[in-house]
Amino acid sequence: MNPYGNFMINEAEVTTKWSPVIESSTGITEKGKLNWMSKYCHYHELYENNASATLASVNGMGAVSLPVMGGANGSGDKAHTLLPLAMQVASTTVGLDLVPVVPMPGPMGVLTYLDFVYGGGKLDGAGSQENPLLIKVDTGAATVAANTNYFIADATAAAGSALYVEFLGKSRIDGYSIFKVESAGTIAAGNTAYTAAATGGPTIAAIFDGSAELHAAASATQAGAAEGTAITASASLVKGLEDHIAGFSGASYSAPTPYTRGAGESTADNVMNLSLYNKSVEAKTFQVAAAVTREQVQDLKQFGIDAVSQVESVLVNELTQSINKNILDRLFKLGNKNHGNVYSTQSVHFHLNIGTTAKSLTDMGLTIAELVDSDGNASFDGAVSVAATENASVSSAENLHTRQRKIMSKMLAASNMIAIRGRRGAATFAVTNGQVATALQDTAGFIAAPMANAISQMGGALYPVGTLAGIAIYVDPNMEWSDTRILVGRKGDGNSPGLVFMPYLMADSVETIAEGTMAPKIAIKSRYALVEAGHHPEANYLTFGIYTEFGGLV
Repeated sequence: MNPYGNFMINEAEVTTKWSPVIESSTGITEKGKLNWMSKYCHYHELYENNASATLASVNGMGAVSLPVMGGANGSGDKAHTLLPLAMQVASTTVGLDLVPVVPMPGPMGVLTYLDFVYGGGKLDGAGSQENPLLIKVDTGAATVAANTNYFIADATAAAGSALYVEFLGKSRIDGYSIFKVESAGTIAAGNTAYTAAATGGPTIAAIFDGSAELHAAASATQAGAAEGTAITASASLVKGLEDHIAGFSGASYSAPTPYTRGAGESTADNVMNLSLYNKSVEAKTFQVAAAVTREQVQDLKQFGIDAVSQVESVLVNELTQSINKNILDRLFKLGNKNHGNVYSTQSVHFHLNIGTTAKSLTDMGLTIAELVDSDGNASFDGAVSVAATENASVSSAENLHTRQRKIMSKMLAASNMIAIRGRRGAATFAVTNGQVATALQDTAGFIAAPMANAISQMGGALYPVGTLAGIAIYVDPNMEWSDTRILVGRKGDGNSPGLVFMPYLMADSVETIAEGTMAPKIAIKSRYALVEAGHHPEANYLTFGIYTEFGGLV
């Protein structure tokens, strides 16, 4: 993925120049972090070397004033970017350890990424002869059976356009229906006789215009029912990497069967296409200011305290926490979305109920507000029942540590599900609260069923606490003790699907003298884009919750 079009830099030269400076000033030695921070420093240098307003180039500052939209101009204050301040924000924002960082050279850009799709035609081609072989569409509550034929007809007219299709199965990612397009043509009034078009004919886009209907097929020329199930969604091409269809390159769509030599010689190849997509990227803003009095600046000096420096520190902390929360909120919601998709496609979930009776998600304290995806839609129905995973009344072998050990198993299972669905590897990090972290620390040396881990049991080691089966565990101190959700995720490399942090200005600071008090006032602004890049970025994250009837996990 290239977020800047043709904007290119010599990354090796930039890293060689800036890495020693960053390492000596911040103590950071991690190669990936040094790489993106070096690029940020390079863009910062370009920004500062650009001609900027100074006191010598402005004809008098006058009183500090803000501009009025469509009215008077404001004073000529120029926000000076402070690189050390930006590096301070970058080095203390733990959320940046969870997502790839791709610095932006400007306030906006275009993120370009590509995918391979099953082609052979276009959704809006010049008729049935240019329709693709495979399509995917959300059929809602319609009942469809694998390797069964259907008609999909335009219901807006008594007699209209129609497709004769074969249902191949559901997408393993989003659960949408995948159809093989056998032919396109027209269907008579009352959805009776179907006639395939010899040439021309309807396009996929024309049929899926919000008024399509799915009908059972009695035969290749006759619909089996007068009334069909409405389909309001539009159709899309099937992506080859996420939804692999073995029959596209073989002899049968009902089984992964290769051609015989004779059949292979006499059968035309099906065609895959490369699709390119663009996504606009806009740097958004967190900003905060602080003011001190002249007396504070003067009198705190006797205690060796620099009031201005202290104010800068608290502003940096404010920006850091805001950015962390923004990143974690998006990651948790993406994890909810993926978990909901797993449940809808496979009827399995990873919520852990340690108790003697089944509980709903609401009973587990996992409210719908906590289980919404990145689009604001509920990933699960609150009434979904989570079966009991432990019956203490009949299992005398269970104790506190065996219950805690179950958490590790769920995290490992979530990590493997990410590897299966994302197809780019297992999870690399997990984020949870203090109670779950304590439970993991308490059972770090569990002997009966040991799992490789490097979890620290030292008091105060909360952020991060160590690793479990290759998963780095972080604790969010802002999560309540009772909020026992766990986010398991995989950090990408900036070129694969997932959440990407794209900073434009990590910390832009301006210091002025307030006209009313003649005391310093400092404002800091951070501008960045948080982008859900690629196809199915949610597949790299999974969020689940834990409930126990035994008075807590520790």
